[in-house]
Amino acid sequence: MRKQENAYLTVYLALCITLILSLCLTLIEGARRNGARLETEIAAEIGLQSVLAEYHRELFNQYNLFAVDSSYGTNLPGKINTEKHLEYYLKKNLDLKDVFLGSLFYRDFFALYAKKVSLERVSVLTDEKGAVFRKCAAEAVKDDIGLNLLMQLQNWMQVIEINGLEERDVEEEKDRLDYEIQEYDGMEIDIGEEEPYIFHISNPTIRLEEQRKKGILKLVLDENSELSAGVFRTEGSVTDRMEQGQTNRGNIALKPLSEADQLWERFLFQEYLLRYMGHYGKVDEEDGLKYQIEYLVSDGNSDAENLRSVLNRICAIREAANTLHLLSDTEKRGEAELAATLVCDLAMVPEVAPVLEAAIILGWAFAESIYDVKTLIAGGSVPLLKDTESWHYSLENALSGKLNEREETENEKTYENEEFYEIREFHENGEFYEIEEFHESEKFHKNDLTYEDYLRIFMMCTDLDTLTARAMNMVEADIRMTSGNGAFRLDGCYAGLEAYIEVESRHGFQFEITRKKFYFPQ
Repeated sequence: MRKQENAYLTVYLALCITLILSLCLTLIEGARRNGARLETEIAAEIGLQSVLAEYHRELFNQYNLFAVDSSYGTNLPGKINTEKHLEYYLKKNLDLKDVFLGSLFYRDFFALYAKKVSLERVSVLTDEKGAVFRKCAAEAVKDDIGLNLLMQLQNWMQVIEINGLEERDVEEEKDRLDYEIQEYDGMEIDIGEEEPYIFHISNPTIRLEEQRKKGILKLVLDENSELSAGVFRTEGSVTDRMEQGQTNRGNIALKPLSEADQLWERFLFQEYLLRYMGHYGKVDEEDGLKYQIEYLVSDGNSDAENLRSVLNRICAIREAANTLHLLSDTEKRGEAELAATLVCDLAMVPEVAPVLEAAIILGWAFAESIYDVKTLIAGGSVPLLKDTESWHYSLENALSGKLNEREETENEKTYENEEFYEIREFHENGEFYEIEEFHESEKFHKNDLTYEDYLRIFMMCTDLDTLTARAMNMVEADIRMTSGNGAFRLDGCYAGLEAYIEVESRHGFQFEITRKKFYFPQ
């Protein structure tokens, strides 16, 4: 009789092994899937970082700006070029072909490959009328600029606005006064004698007016001064393409800023421009236009035209400010009154004395203003509102018309919490009426202003979009002058990317991922 054996243990082991193998295979498959997902995320991160690492080197070297030039040195910028670069980096990071002896020692456990790569959205430097460019510029200097300078700039602008220094046209007032004085000169009146009496009024400011006609550049620049002959042509520039709607546009909107943040960003942007762009007294020989900041606030076609515009504007502010001082200084006002009275008494027209006095004051202010502008472009500083100690010309020296020499004076003083006056004049029917208001509540810290400080003020007074567009003109023009960048376009430069990536595995599963990367914080 054959012996019968029980097989329950063998069956039990077989069932257990089956369950264990199923569990192990499930764990392995889960590890493969999760590992593949992690590898996809890492590859996408590395790919985008690699694309951003291809920032335009010349743009960074000259202007400390990070941006990807989507043309990559060609004449055709576009997203498709950047997509190809991103796809290349993804493929290189997903396969093992570049691993040394990879086919011998390694097996591709995940077997991933990039099925689709596309840039869904991009942020172009010229987007939102240059707001992206402005934000990148502000980021470049925000760690180096203090808040005190912004407060000082606001202070200066407040003083200019309260006293109407930019609105007042002293030159026009002076021309009107000279015309009235000239009407009396040569006038005949019958005094009961055989021949009528002819008035002869000698306008003591005539030499100053002759000097004014020479133009601001001849008055303030030395004979040995070298004036840049740089010229800028707007054809094909950023502003030209914007006006014609020919700029490339991104589709990532910037987050809106509060009013305080907008002011801070604008201030940082202006300080960035002063740091990385040239102006009179600080030029870069490699730039197309040497006086770039002057271009930003003037928009002329040449360095000479832009410098002339800025200096005339400074001179106008100085004339208005110096006129305020003369009107508020009793001693100087008395000198002008005495001179006018003597001239009019000799000419037997005492009624003209108030008009001549006003003309003398405005002429005196002009002479002092020319001295101020010379001081500024020579690297010195001048108080926004002068006092007796910082005043330079005596009345005699001013009326002599000798404005070609500039003497050095000590004017590096700081005035704190001084009360000031707002003095405005209204000319009506040949007579002057003076309104003087004392501002008790207004206090300000009156520092001396340099040439750069006036450029700060003018930039703050310039429309922000206009200022930004002109700045982009300068940046683009300078980059185009460098080797290999003749077709460079700022509207082909990306400051941020959003990519959509599809990755598949040969083991039968796929992943979709969307990632954003920017050079500036979002």
